[in-house]
Amino acid sequence: MVYTFPPGFQWGVATASYQIEGAADARGVSVWDVFSQTPGRVLHGDTGAIACDHVHRFRDDIALMADLGVRHYRFSISWPRIIPEGRGAVNDAGLAFYGELVDTLLEFGITPHATLFHWDSPQALEAEYGSWRSRQMAQDYADYVTVVVKKLGDRITHWMTLNEIFCFTHIGYGVGHVPEMAPGTVVKTSKEVWQTSHHALLAHGLGCQAIRAASPQPCQVALVDNYLATVPLTDTPADIAAAQAAFPLTGTNGGILYPALTGEYNPQLLADLGKNAPDILPGDLATIHQPLDSLGFNVYTGVYVRAADNARGFESLPFPQSYPRMHMPWLHILPDSLYWGVRHISDTLQRPELRVFISENGCAAQDELTSAGEVLDLDRIQYLQQYLRSAHRAVQEGYPLMGYFLWTFMDNFEWAYGRDRRFGVTYVDFATQQRIPKASYHWYAHCIEENRVV
Repeated sequence: MVYTFPPGFQWGVATASYQIEGAADARGVSVWDVFSQTPGRVLHGDTGAIACDHVHRFRDDIALMADLGVRHYRFSISWPRIIPEGRGAVNDAGLAFYGELVDTLLEFGITPHATLFHWDSPQALEAEYGSWRSRQMAQDYADYVTVVVKKLGDRITHWMTLNEIFCFTHIGYGVGHVPEMAPGTVVKTSKEVWQTSHHALLAHGLGCQAIRAASPQPCQVALVDNYLATVPLTDTPADIAAAQAAFPLTGTNGGILYPALTGEYNPQLLADLGKNAPDILPGDLATIHQPLDSLGFNVYTGVYVRAADNARGFESLPFPQSYPRMHMPWLHILPDSLYWGVRHISDTLQRPELRVFISENGCAAQDELTSAGEVLDLDRIQYLQQYLRSAHRAVQEGYPLMGYFLWTFMDNFEWAYGRDRRFGVTYVDFATQQRIPKASYHWYAHCIEENRVV
């Protein structure tokens, strides 16, 4: 079978500010600076202080992107690089950097897609009021968004508000234990954790309003979420119905994706949470439920579900020990998660008009340089092939999947795993900052050139 995509399908790559930029001395302190400088928090004591030194090397990096053939690049803007204290004085040099970055992308014929928040919030706001524990965070975020969009909105028309609310709230704020994988705080109850994601949803809503108010031209606004796709164990009516029933009750789907796209928390989820449900003030849901031009879906894995003879009619299945995965403990290979994640938006949430793009998909592999100086990441190619075939299935069946941003363009600072886990299609020698395109880079270039899975 030939897996050809329709004309106009958007092929891209994605990165995030803290993971690649470096130049930490030229911006305010972020919560990730403090987290990564805390002994024992990040593997090998790595930090993002230098990362890929992208701030100083972005022209060469963009030239390498252009050689890859991508016409779309998703990157994120660092809030503390724009407003070092989180509110108040603006760092003009920070705005100038992103202005140059965008101008260079346009010069190379690459469309910029900007994420306004990818986890690196200002430490000053954590110190002042506890970041996402406070409703004030949503308003300060919206003020920051206004500054950025007023300055760059003449050249950027594709905006994303927040990246993966679950990760910077539910993973960052722990009950009774110090969060291991992300900056945050030990709180007393699950309710307080759900309150942080509610405040992030408010930030999304206020951010949408701020983008549209500040943009000097018509623009596209999206939310990016790593909602968990429930995959039917078999393509039978019973298992498909089970996967649909499980979708709002899996992970935080019913309390993050549902309010954003439907204007309501899933009622069954609220019933399950009981006294741990977040406090929702009058008007909050209307603020959260902003019209979106598209939805970004970050997909790496999913959850198998089958029909069951129980009160809910489904059961979620654990992965067995021998189930194949890539170089992360959670990265079980489940290509159908991409197809079902797209399909659930249309069929399960009843939003068939909402366009979806894959804002991240990729994998960590145990990449090594050969004696000839190559990186033969054949396992990554296998992984990407399968997921892109799943994307093709979604398009073929008429679901509104409009593009695919591979995660990630180059090896980077992989959060709590530091520089130990490599997700890039470009190898980075962190000692020298040399960039070496991997086998997957050349394979992906063929996919883009031929508009199909090769």
